[in-house]
Amino acid sequence: MPAHLLRLARLSPRILGALTGVLPLLAWGQQQAAASAPPPGISGSSVLQALFGLLVVLGLLVAATFFMRRIYGGRPFGQGPLKLLGGIAVGNRERILLVEVEDTWLVIGMAPGQFRTLHTLPKGQLPQGLPGSPGQPSFAHWLNQVMARKNNPPE
Repeated sequence: MPAHLLRLARLSPRILGALTGVLPLLAWGQQQAAASAPPPGISGSSVLQALFGLLVVLGLLVAATFFMRRIYGGRPFGQGPLKLLGGIAVGNRERILLVEVEDTWLVIGMAPGQFRTLHTLPKGQLPQGLPGSPGQPSFAHWLNQVMARKNNPPE
């Protein structure tokens, strides 16, 4: 006989009778719990609930966008009387910007923590003699000439 059966036989008949009556009840309880447990996986109602929540959030985003456009008068965000026409880097952290404000162009120098107006022009008029003006060759044209001379040196 195995050792666990010998130990079980030594128990008093009352304890042995109680155990034999309780063990089937425990097994039956486990079977009932397993039978009543929902099947593993995601139920259809939880998927529908998640989709409904997603639609509510998307609807709130669309409504917020609509109301923001109504508040700003239909203009895109960040647009107003000020337009950045161009800019050029002068150093690692310094730039020169051309900004249009209504009928005026402003040439602004920008450095960390500083903005300074360098020049004011009427809208649409660039002074003659600047590189890139209609009468002057562009930097790209000048660079192409220099590269051509470098690749084909005169003999």
